[in-house]
Amino acid sequence: MTSLQLGLIAAGIVLVVGVVIFNAWQERRIRRRIDAAFRKPDEAAPDSATAPRAARRVEPTLAPPETGERDDSRPAAVAVAKGPSPGNSVADDEYEPPIEIVATIATEAPVAAYEEPAAMPPVPPPAAPPAASAAPRASPGERAKPQPDPDIECMITLQPAQPVTAGVLAVGLHARLGKPLRWFGRRDRGAPWQLLKPDTSGEFSEVAGCMLLADRTGAASRPLLDAFVRLVGEIAPALPAAFVAPDTESEAARAESLDRICADLDVQIGLTVLKPGPATIPGTRLRGVAEAAGFRLADNGRFEWVHEETGAVLYTLQNFRAEPFTAETLRLSSTPGAVFVLDVPRVSDPVRVFDQMKLAARRMTQTLDAALVDDNRRPLDDAALAAIRQQVQVTANALKAMHIEPGTPRALALFGG
Repeated sequence: MTSLQLGLIAAGIVLVVGVVIFNAWQERRIRRRIDAAFRKPDEAAPDSATAPRAARRVEPTLAPPETGERDDSRPAAVAVAKGPSPGNSVADDEYEPPIEIVATIATEAPVAAYEEPAAMPPVPPPAAPPAASAAPRASPGERAKPQPDPDIECMITLQPAQPVTAGVLAVGLHARLGKPLRWFGRRDRGAPWQLLKPDTSGEFSEVAGCMLLADRTGAASRPLLDAFVRLVGEIAPALPAAFVAPDTESEAARAESLDRICADLDVQIGLTVLKPGPATIPGTRLRGVAEAAGFRLADNGRFEWVHEETGAVLYTLQNFRAEPFTAETLRLSSTPGAVFVLDVPRVSDPVRVFDQMKLAARRMTQTLDAALVDDNRRPLDDAALAAIRQQVQVTANALKAMHIEPGTPRALALFGG
């Protein structure tokens, strides 16, 4: 064995050990941020007025990117951790993302906890998860019935003097306040909650209004929470029903804490299939290859890979350019490439889905005689893909530690919008 071969083997061992140490350090840093964010408001280090959700999207990369402008209208091609919402900014010492990140422009938002509307309680320990998170997961082809989730929703319960029908809640059922709003009813205090719609039949002795505290559009603000309480106050006399209004200041603080945590855990992974140089891929060719791989063109301008049994979107394929795919544009134009995107919080078993997406991306790369690259057009080899896979694992573990099981209704609510 030559000295060159021995040197390469030694370098490989050092690289693997370095990646393992790096990812262990990153996971510990995530846990420290999670613990700090879920302290009670009076214990939290940063004040909500001085530590708002970041105004930018931040992108973890395997190495510092080259200088120069980047097209932010398309998704990140390695990984994207969604940062704070528009109009605000944060200093470096106020925002410590879970992975090595490079700032780039964009928008979005995200997570929280609840019991009594007076102070924001910490998330329950793993041995005693919240009731909502302990609900059984739906089996393939079947979904569990929706239930209120007071850990991530502002929940107000009404006690009607007499059982009421869903029809008397028409004002609430049709209200639009800027955050998802749900209404539930149950026949008695021991019965399960039932999601109410205008045509829901039967009478209910207890009613609950629930407004989501945070999603990708940001945290529920104090004025928004006040509007929700006023809405319930307008509905209550028509039942008639008694209710206890929550402390909206405390709920707003809870929403901001939830939003900050989701900002750190909101990660997308992108793998870009790119033609070299000036070459492009005809749209008709790309569509044929995508559909042969199991994708279907959706109305949102992306190809979606959908799980046959659950109907869940596992990952998407979107244009490398800042343009949506449509049947017409695919027929008439071409593109230099396409980006496979995995939305980590929104899929069950993100690591397995990443492996599936990686295989599909490699196959498409070979079929189209293209290259598999990151967001800065650097080739992605086996070592780089292994490091990205580890990032997916770290994020999935952190989500589970916060009782946000990837792909569940709770995760879909917090990482939607």
